Amino acid sequence: MGLKPAMTLSFEIISVQTVEAGHTIGYGSTYTAFKPMRIGVVACGYPRVAPEGTPVIVDGVKTQLVGRVSMDMLTVDLTPCPGADVGTRVELWSANLPIDDVAGSCGTIGYEPDVRVAQRVPVRAE
Repeated sequence: MGLKPAMTLSFEIISVQTVEAGHTIGYGSTYTAFKPMRIGVVACGYPRVAPEGTPVIVDGVKTQLVGRVSMDMLTVDLTPCPGADVGTRVELWSANLPIDDVAGSCGTIGYEPDVRVAQRVPVRAE
């Protein structure tokens, strides 16, 4: 049908932390680092149903969420993204990362993550 992605959900990294193996990450300490890792904190109204391992794009590199989404914060593995720092954009879905791929990680369809984004997230038409 020739359809192309028409929406991007992206936010900036607000903090970068280095954690050692054995340290826990995320709301409820649900993720335990199995090696030293760089972790980015992203402030966004992302659907809480997104589990650890949900894909994201950081600095053009596909990586993943680590830990549980907490209210308006999520944590991202920056280990494969050495150039990422505070202010780097994190694509939660985009032309580079179809919403259906994200939805598949969440065990749902592409419509659901879109409608679960908090209403207070600003929308910008381009």
